[in-house]
Amino acid sequence: MNNFKFCVPTDIRFGKDAIECLPEELEKYGKKVLLVYGGGSIKKTGLYDKVYSLLKDFEIYELPGIEPNPKLTSVEKGAQICKKENIDVILSVGGGSCIDASKHIACAAYYDGEPWDLVLDRSKVEKALPIAVVLTICATGSEMNSGAVISNEATHEKLEINSPLLYPALSICDPTYLYTLPKRQTAAGTADIISHVLEQYFQPNDGAFVTDRLSEGILKTCFKYGPVAMKESDNYEARSNLMWASTVALNHLLTVGKGGAWTVHPIEHELSAFYDITHGDGLAILTPAWMEYVLCDKTVDRFAMYAENVWDIAGDDKYEVAKKGIQATADFFKEMELPATLREVGIDSDKFEEMAEEAVRTSGVSTRAYFPLDKDDIVKIFEMCK
Repeated sequence: MNNFKFCVPTDIRFGKDAIECLPEELEKYGKKVLLVYGGGSIKKTGLYDKVYSLLKDFEIYELPGIEPNPKLTSVEKGAQICKKENIDVILSVGGGSCIDASKHIACAAYYDGEPWDLVLDRSKVEKALPIAVVLTICATGSEMNSGAVISNEATHEKLEINSPLLYPALSICDPTYLYTLPKRQTAAGTADIISHVLEQYFQPNDGAFVTDRLSEGILKTCFKYGPVAMKESDNYEARSNLMWASTVALNHLLTVGKGGAWTVHPIEHELSAFYDITHGDGLAILTPAWMEYVLCDKTVDRFAMYAENVWDIAGDDKYEVAKKGIQATADFFKEMELPATLREVGIDSDKFEEMAEEAVRTSGVSTRAYFPLDKDDIVKIFEMCK
């Protein structure tokens, strides 16, 4: 088990009506608030009005319209508002896209150069505004971690900014806010949670026994409650378990004692950077193909362990057990009505080479991944997904 440092300073308020603490908590930072949100669903659900009612004594500025793959242009707009209005705290109401944009805005507000500089050189992140979150989608785990993924539409790059300064100070997680999610967002969010866990489960270090068992528990939770939430949108048990699974899946708890580069995420980031597809859709397409591609003598024991401990698949032939686990994963994504091919999301083979090259250039997939992949390997995985 590798050495590790674990410190997550986010104050989580979980459960029904947790939002009532918002005025008291935000007042600790000041009265000027930048409200960041997406396409307007919070207005339809009444959450927008609830926020304004609670913050009636605050001065609120707005940055609406954050994209599903948050763009650099939105970050630039938010940073300009923060600088001009001397914002005290950012309130992100939404899912991972809003939170990620808010994190980049928080540090760009104190930076005199171009915000993209902070993505390319994290050492330039020296100060950040405090961030509060009201979570409405469970998927990315951004509500309790220090990372954010931003798309630069001009360069077709989708990269991560990360700094200990970017942990949200407060995250309000009320599972009832998930009741109105469309089935498609529930499915894609669940795929994202699963992929986060798998990225940390399939790592070079096999000695972090306790971490692996925690990962298997989160995976089993997603496989159990994802279909329930799809069928019963207001099932509190399902929504609450998925919401907490999402948070734990990427608050660093499942990576302690391990370490290594991720694989499917950086490959998918190229799909959504070039084609702006839903992140969870891309992960659902790529994950079974990656599993099948890297299954070999080096990896079969862990894949068989995954199949046995997560899917309860037993057998004497470890290759057969591993393959059944991979198929169970693919079948689950199908049950969740997620796409299984790139063709289904409008992607052909024109940019396979370019995307594969970028995935290698912008990540450690070729050197530090569980099973290192070069450009040709990634192209072959894309071909498997056509």
